[in-house]
Formats: sequence, C-alpha cells, structure tokens
Amino acid sequence: QVQLVESGGASVQAGESLKLSCATSEHIFTRCRMAWYRQAPGKERELVSRINRDGTTMYADSVKGRFTVSKDGAKNTMHLQMNSLKTEDSGVYYCAAKGCTFSVTDYWGQGTQVTVSS
Repeated sequence: QVQLVESGGASVQAGESLKLSCATSEHIFTRCRMAWYRQAPGKERELVSRINRDGTTMYADSVKGRFTVSKDGAKNTMHLQMNSLKTEDSGVYYCAAKGCTFSVTDYWGQGTQVTVSS
C-alpha cells in the first residue's frame, strides 16, 4: 500500500514561514516524481512545486522566490519551505507521487491545512 503522509500545516500570519513535509517509502521516493499541490476553497487543485528524480525543480509563478522544494533521501521525505506567506497561499496542501517507473497510477497524500491570515 502506497502511503504519502504530509505534516507541518498550521495557521500563521502573513509574512511568516512554514515548512511542510511529505514522508513516504523508499520505493516511491526513488521511483516517482514528487510534487506539492494545493487547493483553496472553491478553487481547483493547482500545482505548486515539483521535484524530479534527478533533483531538478519547478515552481508555480505565484510562489517563485518564496517557496523551496527539497528532498531528504536519508529519510525518504520531501519538504516545502514556504517563506513570506501570503493570504492567497491558504489551502490544503497535498503531496503527490507521479510518473512512477513502476506504475501509471498517481499517488496522493491526505493533505495538510495551511491558513495564512492578514
């Protein structure tokens, strides 16, 4: 059973920082492209950041320069460091594993809530 477990969501003030984590198995971590998505109430889920198996990264324009995605291979964990948070960053953040070498299935975590207030 594939598991992705997010943590680190919280309620913060605008301008503050948060670090999200997504823990999974070594099988997933080394064989899939990992990504962070978010979904605000009434909006579609959107891609926030992605880190490929080779370590290359991409970011949504709205978070460039503020968010940093990284991987900890020793712990099979992906992180999302979020700085200078804005109210529009609020939403449920999901960890995803996609483009896995062993499956056409995408895998999702249960989500962690981030609330940024002004």
